[in-house]
Amino acid sequence: MSNIVFHLAFPIHDVEASLQFYVDGLGCTVGRRSKQAITLGLAGHQLVGHLATDHLPQKGIYPRHFGLIFLSELEWQALADRAKAKGLPFYQQPRVRFPGTRIEHRTFFLEDPSHNLLEFKHYTYESAIFGEQDHSQVGDAGEI
Repeated sequence: MSNIVFHLAFPIHDVEASLQFYVDGLGCTVGRRSKQAITLGLAGHQLVGHLATDHLPQKGIYPRHFGLIFLSELEWQALADRAKAKGLPFYQQPRVRFPGTRIEHRTFFLEDPSHNLLEFKHYTYESAIFGEQDHSQVGDAGEI
């Protein structure tokens, strides 16, 4: 399944504000666009923001957020630096989760203009992306 591109559709409340955040801020590419939707390229994957007038933001980072896992810590840090330089709103500042464990990773969350949350992370041990079944932790207990 190596010739597959991931697709994610999500609600937005303002096409122009979303374009500014995703294209000017994160550096996404723009595909098709209409008055009701935008197609974006994020690290080779397709995001489609659909205009939704009844979209209500969730409280906290769970259950819904999306983002990227960087295999390079330098690239992760470069995006964190870019987000700061572009003045993008951080929902959670860069930090280390589960320090000293096999699932240790660096993470930060951004909030787009429609209150969608995006997580960007880098695992110290790449095996934690899909493995490390001996660790039952998924997310932070009690964190919302």
